[in-house]
Amino acid sequence: MKLLSYLKRNSLLSISLGILLVFSFFLYAETLSTYNAIEEASLWVRTYFGPFYLYLGLGCVLLLVVIACSPWGKYKIGKQDKKPVFSRLAWISMLYSAGMGAGILLRAVQEPVFMQQHPPLATQSTAETIALEFTFYQWGFTAWAFYAVFALAIGYAIFKRELPVATSSTFARLLPTKINAEKSPILCQFIDILTILTTVFGLVAAVGLGASQIKGGLNHLFEIDFGYTTIIALVVLIGFLSLFSALSGVDKGIKRLSTWNIYLTVALLLFVFMQCDIPAVSKQFFTSFYRYIIDFIPMSLAIGKYDPGQAFLTDWTYYYWAFWLAWAPFTGIFIARISQGRTLREIIIGVLLIPSLGTFFWFTVFGQSAFEMINSWGSYSGEFDNVFTSIFVFLEHYPAQGFINMVVIILLVSFLVTSVDSAIYVLSMFTDKGNPDPSKKQRLMWSIILTVFCVGIVLLGHAKADSDVLTAMQKLLIITSLPLSLLMVLMIVLWVIDISQKRKESIS
Repeated sequence: MKLLSYLKRNSLLSISLGILLVFSFFLYAETLSTYNAIEEASLWVRTYFGPFYLYLGLGCVLLLVVIACSPWGKYKIGKQDKKPVFSRLAWISMLYSAGMGAGILLRAVQEPVFMQQHPPLATQSTAETIALEFTFYQWGFTAWAFYAVFALAIGYAIFKRELPVATSSTFARLLPTKINAEKSPILCQFIDILTILTTVFGLVAAVGLGASQIKGGLNHLFEIDFGYTTIIALVVLIGFLSLFSALSGVDKGIKRLSTWNIYLTVALLLFVFMQCDIPAVSKQFFTSFYRYIIDFIPMSLAIGKYDPGQAFLTDWTYYYWAFWLAWAPFTGIFIARISQGRTLREIIIGVLLIPSLGTFFWFTVFGQSAFEMINSWGSYSGEFDNVFTSIFVFLEHYPAQGFINMVVIILLVSFLVTSVDSAIYVLSMFTDKGNPDPSKKQRLMWSIILTVFCVGIVLLGHAKADSDVLTAMQKLLIITSLPLSLLMVLMIVLWVIDISQKRKESIS
């Protein structure tokens, strides 16, 4: 009775939960039919709105560059005299773990090698340079620009206007009355529900992919097919660990685990880097990065010789942009939450540039090392084609392979936990009336919801014999990200109007 009474008072929570429960029912009861419906809808979105994703991504990057170089860059998130809440290392660790995480392990070897074997562009660069350049493009500035724009807009609303922690707060200028967490207008409810649903879909996609990679690694190491029930068990474990971290709060659980992730990731990177051809890797890094900067705008518009074709864009770029957009709400809000006391310029540099450079170097080390392996073999027979096992196959060619592969599995779990605990925290703030320190009951509830929904996605991914979690979520995310991307355009316009009208004031 208390639960029903609480849900009745909290319409945002009850409506969001109701929609998720209905969708979960179809996932469990009509898995194959749901998969087919998602497949058809995603094809329609890709056909008519795929290019829009490209324009939006380029627009976000250019906007951030302009702001960072303008006098607006000195404005702070929070009061002008407020100092940063977290140290720079802790800040970067948390935003990187929440915003990228396990994906760099999933694609570390497979994506650069795929791009090398199937060059998406026909330029004068070598196949290796094209491969890394396009990998940089799909993991670089555009992805972090989506996060940064969302973080700055929501940070302005909650710290300057002192509005609740909610996406709808960025639309306060359009609302006839001040946003109220309990009695907000219909538009406000719609925006926040859409954000919650998109966040859930994006988060469970990452967990499903990460858990599948962990299972793939275990299968490869022990030469046993553990089956998709193992993925379900892993999802439950990740959900439990994420709840424990989220209950510990940002200052303790999330910060400590994120810092641990960075230390372990750097150690793994150095382990590979110190055993590769360091001059060749260094040269390839600077060459690929230079080409990426020079070609960034035509690649972002997919024009002329920089158009990889509709099939490639559909399978790769549109999917990635939809994935980053799906993660933008909770990652952006989380970044805003931990960025109080920092200027817009510092946030843009910290979010847009530093993680991107780290990611570029990561892919260069693993990608170039894989290229050299293939060259030494004399031929390539698809050893790195499997996205879930490629990094484990790669590390077999290094000393202490068993130990290192187990480190990768531990790191995968840890990265997934930091992504999920960040999402739990943000979703709890949404449904706890915008409270920046949500109740533990809210965190417990969202941990259960996310875990159950992740299990549903795993079942959906195995609905067809020729499908997997990656294919299912690739299609679902393209659909769910569309309405949020349209609202994001309006959010950007309103935010720019706000800061331009207050350009002579500091964000305080």
